[in-house]
Amino acid sequence: MTLPATKLVISVIIPVHNGGASFRHCLSSLANAMPAPTEIIVVADGDTDGSWLVAEEFGAKVLRIPTSGGPAKARNLGARAATGDILFFIDADVTITPDAISKVEKAFIDEPELAALIGSYDDAPGASNFLSQYKNLFHHYTHQTAKEEAFTFWGACGAIRRQIFLDLGGFDESYRRPSIEDIELGYRLKQAGHKIRLCKDLQVKHLKYWGVVSLLKAEFFYRALPWTELIWRDHQLSNDLNLGLKSRLSVILTYGLVISLLAAFWFPGFLAVALILSFLLLAINLQVYRFFHCKRGFWFALRVIPWHWLYYLYGGLAFAIGTARYIFSVKLA
Repeated sequence: MTLPATKLVISVIIPVHNGGASFRHCLSSLANAMPAPTEIIVVADGDTDGSWLVAEEFGAKVLRIPTSGGPAKARNLGARAATGDILFFIDADVTITPDAISKVEKAFIDEPELAALIGSYDDAPGASNFLSQYKNLFHHYTHQTAKEEAFTFWGACGAIRRQIFLDLGGFDESYRRPSIEDIELGYRLKQAGHKIRLCKDLQVKHLKYWGVVSLLKAEFFYRALPWTELIWRDHQLSNDLNLGLKSRLSVILTYGLVISLLAAFWFPGFLAVALILSFLLLAINLQVYRFFHCKRGFWFALRVIPWHWLYYLYGGLAFAIGTARYIFSVKLA
């Protein structure tokens, strides 16, 4: 019988590309961690703003890549250089709580069969503009209401046993931008029979500023499209996180609403259909809007509704395009 470990070595790995002020805040939060991680490895992924010098200032081990190859490649490089039992990946634009390292260590000691764990964003995003607050609070809500038995991994705040990570080959480096390389790794973990847990009390503060263009570009091109192709590749359409039954039904209702509004230009009776579909969308997502109302008040929650419905629109469009791309690629293979 194997006795559980009494002490685990934690290696924190951070990929950074021009991290700016947020990166300094990230490193400051690690400096305040109790206990401190055994080692901090920063992989400067073609940065040009001197982020690697900031990392050295905080005593981190720095690895430099001359030309940016993406966070997947950077994390893999950091993992190979790490000496810890546990690899704790965080993004350069998040800050951790002082007890984050101890929570990670305790989770793996308490569950020797646990292969990986993920956390979530907290409910107090760093950027104060509406889109940043909406995006990060929605992420927080999605993770806090999800199942604790996770089906995927998350690179912004995720820990994994080093040997399992290396045995699986790490992140897929074909993802050259911040994309779904962590989700893809999570799928391979589950297919190999490993256990992943969502630790809802392990939370990081996201400092990223989201604008309209940056949000839509990242959500559509770097997340929804490749995730659709991954779903078809691995036949994984889990009823959790952004893929839940309510989300799928909301996509159908949102497209029905758009079609009804367009049809109403010629047949005014379709306005009644649009009204019914709107009420159904509100009812299905009432828990989401109550969450935003509780956190930020009535007017904030009211502003969330059109953005939330737009999220279903571009998510549905990405799924259709991604499906077509996957079918076309299979026929060419």
